[in-house]
Amino acid sequence: MQYSFELIQTMRQALETVMASVPAHQSVFGLKAAVAECILNAAAHGHTSYDGLVTAASDQLQAIIAMLT
Repeated sequence: MQYSFELIQTMRQALETVMASVPAHQSVFGLKAAVAECILNAAAHGHTSYDGLVTAASDQLQAIIAMLT
């Protein structure tokens, strides 16, 4: 799937926002990649707004951390 430059920028901003909310003690190896995958999946399902992408990733954050630890 191809994404517009604007959507890629929005996804990057969403990723940085979500990662900034993670406390240092919960920042485990592979977390950023897993959150990025979550954002890509959300975009593929039509969630293309910044808020929608941040919400989609934030809602899965604790599950991703639990899976990686």
